[in-house]
Amino acid sequence: MSLVLDPAAQDLLFREARTANTFTDEPVTDEQVQAIYDLVKYGPTAFNQSPLRVTLVRSAEARERLLPHMAEGNRAKTATAPLVAILSTDHEFHEELPRLMPHAPGIAETFFSERPVREAAGSVNAALQAGYFIVGVRAAGLAAGPMTGFDFAGVQKEFLDADHTPLMIVNIGKPGEDAWFPRSPRLEYEDVVTTV
Repeated sequence: MSLVLDPAAQDLLFREARTANTFTDEPVTDEQVQAIYDLVKYGPTAFNQSPLRVTLVRSAEARERLLPHMAEGNRAKTATAPLVAILSTDHEFHEELPRLMPHAPGIAETFFSERPVREAAGSVNAALQAGYFIVGVRAAGLAAGPMTGFDFAGVQKEFLDADHTPLMIVNIGKPGEDAWFPRSPRLEYEDVVTTV
């Protein structure tokens, strides 16, 4: 095999990892979330823009505010997951670029002065970071349940502001009883890769 990563790590991060639909009541700690972020923050984004923002839904009150915005099929698992993360795109990410790209002064004004440009770039790069986040959750020995079945406008109004657009909601925790649906098929290499 051509991969350098240990086969057990390959299984943990990809082959055996699944979207959990039930969870145990074991808490997900702030230390675990910090460790996840401290790992995945190194994943690359264009211009190091790092537009992903994470809102942790921990309190019972916040959970009650979130549940009405979830699609019916996602409500029960979101109600019982030990931790729920709202992943969003910060469309004002350019304000951090002087700190994130000190070697390129003026890059925010040169490339990202217009809101539509920031929205397009931020959405792509936040989605990339969301993928890193899911792999980071798996690296912590936890299961991630990413979902886009929710009222985006409702979640934005309830938890965010006009400069932050929800991207996905991720349930996080140790998988519970009957956590997995049967694994769906995947496309094969020859279905995806074209050499020109």
